[in-house]
Amino acid sequence: MKTIQAQIPDFLAKLANEVAEREKVSLDQIVALALASQLSVWKARDDMETRARRGSLAAFDRIMAKVPDVPPMPGDELPEGYEPARPKS
Repeated sequence: MKTIQAQIPDFLAKLANEVAEREKVSLDQIVALALASQLSVWKARDDMETRARRGSLAAFDRIMAKVPDVPPMPGDELPEGYEPARPKS
C-alpha cells in the first residue's frame, strides 16, 4: 500500500467522513473507492476514444450494406409521425 497526502476541500472531507461513518468503513476505504471509481471512468473514456479512432465509416457502410432491407419486427416500428432529428449546423 502507498500513502498519499492530498489537499481536498473541507466540504469533501466532511462528506467523505459522513459516508465512512454511515457505511461503517474507514475513511481510507472511502477515499480509495472514490479514487478507483473515478479512475475507472477515465480509463473507460480513454478506451472508447481509442476504439473510436480505429473505426472507419467505410467499414461501417460495408457492414450496414449486409443488413437486409425488411420491415421491422412487430413492436420495433418507429412511432407514428416520427421525424429524425436534424443535424445541428
